Amino acid sequence: MDALFTSLTEAMYGSFSLALLASFSWGILSIVLSPCHLSSIPLIIGFLTAQGEKKTSRGFLLAFIFTVGIFVTIIVIGIITAALGRIMGDVGPYGKYAIAVVFIVVGLYLMDIIRLPDTGVKLRPFGTKSVFLSAFSLGLVFGIALGPCTFAFMAPVLGVVFQMSSTNVIAAGALLLSFGLGHCGVIVAAGGLTSRIQSYLNWTNRSNAVLWTKRIAGFLVILGGIYTLYTLL
Repeated sequence: MDALFTSLTEAMYGSFSLALLASFSWGILSIVLSPCHLSSIPLIIGFLTAQGEKKTSRGFLLAFIFTVGIFVTIIVIGIITAALGRIMGDVGPYGKYAIAVVFIVVGLYLMDIIRLPDTGVKLRPFGTKSVFLSAFSLGLVFGIALGPCTFAFMAPVLGVVFQMSSTNVIAAGALLLSFGLGHCGVIVAAGGLTSRIQSYLNWTNRSNAVLWTKRIAGFLVILGGIYTLYTLL
């Protein structure tokens, strides 16, 4: 794993096409190697399952909107923490405790153990416009939790971007976009495949399969919260 990280970091300083590929790879790794990021996959699966969404195209779209919400929050957190002179994305111990609470509460909600007040972020079936807004809002909330983890994987990319931005803003932006595509692609793929499986198995939002998928997803999200608490010990 160390050899992989070293190779990708060195690739960031190679040719531009190689740097794009390395940045994309860092985006993928930021999901698959991070426990807090991995919890976003069961969350979007639980969300889509709760909707009974069986159209693959809609599954991809909702997952994409969810990831856009995540990145909006991550960008805002990065700007604020950098302006305060902190490491980008570092929300401090109290922020991480709040993050863990969000994970656990959402997980308990997916498992139907607790009910949440009407905050605009819903997981129950509703209309087209509302479901898009809810996916985006859920991403905004979850982005708070993912910010610190994301910047840890973005560090090699940001190092090159900061150097390049003074001479070639477009190229610097392309590297960030490549990271975002890799990062979001994993979540979007999970969302699309979830809808595909639901359609293939002819699930409905009242079936036992949907119920247990939501519960398992909720349990995995709770594990993400517990892991966040563990890192504070």
